[in-house]
Amino acid sequence: MMDSHQVYNNLLAIVEKENIFVDEYLRNHTYTRLGGKADFLVTPSTYEELQNIIKLSIKENIPFTLLGNGSNLIVKDGGIRGIVILLNRFKRIKVDGDYLIAESGAAIIDASRKALEAKLTGLEFACGIPGTVGGALFMNAGAYGGEIKDVLDHAIVVDRNGDIQKRSAADLDLAYRTSNIAANGDIVMEATFALKPGNYDEIKAVMDDLTFRRESKQPLEYPSCGSVFKRPPGYFAGKLIQDSGLQGHSIGGAEVSTKHAGFIVNKNNATASEYIALIHHVQKTVKEKFNVELEREVKIIGED
Repeated sequence: MMDSHQVYNNLLAIVEKENIFVDEYLRNHTYTRLGGKADFLVTPSTYEELQNIIKLSIKENIPFTLLGNGSNLIVKDGGIRGIVILLNRFKRIKVDGDYLIAESGAAIIDASRKALEAKLTGLEFACGIPGTVGGALFMNAGAYGGEIKDVLDHAIVVDRNGDIQKRSAADLDLAYRTSNIAANGDIVMEATFALKPGNYDEIKAVMDDLTFRRESKQPLEYPSCGSVFKRPPGYFAGKLIQDSGLQGHSIGGAEVSTKHAGFIVNKNNATASEYIALIHHVQKTVKEKFNVELEREVKIIGED
């Protein structure tokens, strides 16, 4: 059994006291506003601290979970045991010629804005994706015809042994909303994007258009995990859900958005169990009506 006092002292030897949270509700750190407690939530400030936390967990056989910034993620009501790592302090973004280097905790939206400032084109599609750079690599995020694999040059990761490695884009097996990052046990620390010189006004016009389309169509007024389901071959998930008559259907405080059927929103203090039950109901209904399997895009972690 984990000795919580000893774990805390070991973490205190790695990071500052204000970077360690004990019995912290993860609903305070997820876009859905769902999730029970983490035994320990840790927010490292440097790559060395991240390495040392992973090495500690390996040495002491303590489970650890990477939370990212809590987007595209549902944490169950029972929370997460062991150490949860939040990389919200890894936010630096810089430009080097035609390359943009962003730490994994930086918002991918901020990376796209930095590219605009530098008059670099290629990241416009990311201007409305709600997540971090690390999360965007993890799932090969995409929107409006672009995706991460189109512009990623390489990533710097911490591997399952706590060692720093360089991974080329080809090493990551980036495909539709997937990569091998989780399977390999890697944690992304930073990403380098290969972009191209462009015209500021033209780049901004594209980003303004995409931002307008996102804000007018997506239910940003409520907490959600973003798009819940992957696009099934030959169909649109939102259209299938809408045609199944599910818009506005709710379980507890979770509701299929009336604005965009591909979103499930936390409308009234939903629990993770309610949110997940609604996902299953949508999958079951669409399967019965159209014989189409809806595959989750959102990741579900934690204990019941």
